[in-house]
Amino acid sequence: MADNETVECITEHERILQEVESTDTACVGPTLRSIYDDQPNAHKGFMEKLDARIRNHDREIEKMCNFHHQGFVDAITELLKVRTDAEKLMGQVMDTNRRLQEAGRGVTAQTQEVIHCRIQQRNMATTVEKLQLCIPVLEMYSKLKEQLDSKRYYAALKTMEQLEKVYIPRVSHYRFCQIMAENLPKLREKIKEISMSDLKDFLESIRKHSDKVGETAVRRAQQHRTFNSAVARQVNIGHHTKPVHSFNGQTHYIPNGLLMNDDAVDEEGADEEILTAQDLVDFSPVYRCLHIYTVLGDRETFESYYRKQRKKQARLVLQPQANMHETVEGYRRYFNQIVGFFVVEDHVLHATTGLVTRAFTDELWNMALSKIIAVLRTHSSYCEDPDLVLELKTLIVIFADTLQGYGFPVNRLFDLLFEVRDQYNETLLKKWALVFREIFESDNYSPIPVETEEEYKLVVSRFPFYDAEIEKQGFPKKLPMSQSVPQIYTQVKEFIYASLKFSESLHRSSTEIDDMLRKSTNLLLTRTLSSCLQNLIKKPHIGLTELVQIIINTTHLEQACKYLEDFITNITNVSPETVHTTRLYGLATFKDARHAAEGEIYTKLNQKIDEFIQLADYEWDMAESDGRASEYLMDLINFLRSTFQVFTHLPGKVAQTACMSACKHLSTSLMQMLLDTELKQISMGAIQQFNLDAIQCELFASSEPVPGFQGETLQLAFIDLRQLLDLFMVWDWSTYLADYGQPNSKYLRVNPATALALLEKVYRGMKDTSKKNNIFSQFRKNDRDKQKLIETVVKQLRSLVNGMSS
Repeated sequence: MADNETVECITEHERILQEVESTDTACVGPTLRSIYDDQPNAHKGFMEKLDARIRNHDREIEKMCNFHHQGFVDAITELLKVRTDAEKLMGQVMDTNRRLQEAGRGVTAQTQEVIHCRIQQRNMATTVEKLQLCIPVLEMYSKLKEQLDSKRYYAALKTMEQLEKVYIPRVSHYRFCQIMAENLPKLREKIKEISMSDLKDFLESIRKHSDKVGETAVRRAQQHRTFNSAVARQVNIGHHTKPVHSFNGQTHYIPNGLLMNDDAVDEEGADEEILTAQDLVDFSPVYRCLHIYTVLGDRETFESYYRKQRKKQARLVLQPQANMHETVEGYRRYFNQIVGFFVVEDHVLHATTGLVTRAFTDELWNMALSKIIAVLRTHSSYCEDPDLVLELKTLIVIFADTLQGYGFPVNRLFDLLFEVRDQYNETLLKKWALVFREIFESDNYSPIPVETEEEYKLVVSRFPFYDAEIEKQGFPKKLPMSQSVPQIYTQVKEFIYASLKFSESLHRSSTEIDDMLRKSTNLLLTRTLSSCLQNLIKKPHIGLTELVQIIINTTHLEQACKYLEDFITNITNVSPETVHTTRLYGLATFKDARHAAEGEIYTKLNQKIDEFIQLADYEWDMAESDGRASEYLMDLINFLRSTFQVFTHLPGKVAQTACMSACKHLSTSLMQMLLDTELKQISMGAIQQFNLDAIQCELFASSEPVPGFQGETLQLAFIDLRQLLDLFMVWDWSTYLADYGQPNSKYLRVNPATALALLEKVYRGMKDTSKKNNIFSQFRKNDRDKQKLIETVVKQLRSLVNGMSS
């Protein structure tokens, strides 16, 4: 077993030695370490084996050296022999080298020059090649600069795009290209800023020139309407026309029942070339800016900015001036600015794609329409001139037609015109109220004198009047109405003409126009003319004669209402039998005015009677009457006679009613005079004088101052006064008291309270008279009996009065 281990150890040492001999020196360490790791004291055996191997190699080296030593000695000997020849050869080589160097020095110099030239040639070729790559870049950059200087920004952006994608990448390693590449974004931003600045200038420009643009668009629309009107007139040539005469002497022709505009076609204006919005406004900044932002990929920002700015401008345009309602130019400028704004938007809508959409313009228009309607409502309410309102209506129609031609809905504007029409009618009514007042103030309220047939024809041409009796009369003669009647009738027709002007160009049917005319005429009659008549009647300086003439005038105006209806029918060609045709209310208007005048006649007549009554100066303590009626009463009766003679021209029973009213008021006034509480006592002489005055009143009533009364109807106005006076004149108290309450009583109209009041005054007067005549009269038997009788009658009357009150 020990022998086996020894053999293995020797074998291992051999392997290690072979490995050491064949292995790189750097890897010997691990091999040697394994010797110490295997077995203790194993290295001693290895060292012995190693020493044996070294000795073995030394012997082999020694054998090798001994084998080659003779050859080495021979080689040295040979080398020593060659040394002398080598030195000689070295000298020759050095000499040859010297001569070669001297000979090649020129060639070397020329060769260096050739090398340098070749290097230069190569550098030049390289430079040319590089320049050929750089020159297009520089040329494109120079072109970019020129485009920027000439403000061709869209082309400049295209050039930038080519520079970035094509040219700069070829020479991107050069510094100048890097500088260019860094500068291009800045140039883009500069272009954006410049184009945006141009856009702002454009927006400011169109804001200033929108008035001119709108005016041009309106003129084009007017030319189009004029042309259409001319064509329509040519079509209507030969159709039935109705001449309608106006008070101003002009003749209006009404084709097919509708009043046409009498403006002729302006040939010079039609031939004149009217510029369009594109001719007046340079839209290139918008297109350029849109293209630039589109190229830069920022189109949405541009669209948002443009729309926002236009909305702001729309609000500014829609804001009217404070005094716009004062002149038509203010309205025209306002409409022209709005038209110009939307004409520009319409052009941008059709000239660009997506910058302005139909939804955006519709939104702007709806906003504008609401604002316009609100503004017109406000400002038109300030306007009091009907001509200005009419011009405003014309402007609204032209404004609506112009924008309708660009596709904007304008129905709400035409609806607004109905409100403006009401405002126009109101201004017309105010204007005609002044006209009516002037007519009434200038009227002399006397029948119209006609000297010749020409004057008569002139009057009847202005007012539809016919009276067979007056026709038979010779000249000179008088017409029953005053000058105000034909003037009022003419002015009503002029009002209808003025009202009709508003209906032109409103695209309304004849029936609607007829209805509008009749309604406005009704307002004129029932409100304006009626109010003027009522105010006229109430004026203090209008006397009874004037009131009588006013009643006659209203009668003739009432009769002329049917001619006004025919006049409107001739204008509109709408039959009055149409179901929805509005009737004129003139009949009621003039009837109301006539009734008011009649009432005022009664009032003024009573006031005049009161004035005469105030002149009464009775001596209530007179002993006996002087046998004559009072002077004031005779003057009053004479006044009534002359007044009632004028009343004979009044229609119907107005004169009879006035006469009856005057007599009743006179009777009542006389009765109140007797029963006045301030009057404490009355003598029988005063009763007798009062009876004489009552007799004169009865004589006046029986003289039939106004024809038409039956029997003693007028005398009945004084029946209360007559029965009361008869009671005291006859002193028939027994009959009164006995028959009181009987339907056939002689003193049926005498009230016990009235009789009591007057009897007490007479009793006090008798006592006072007795005292004055004789202080001892109280002892006379007759007076005492009379006093007892009066006291008895007073007691009975009081009992009757108390019985009535209970």
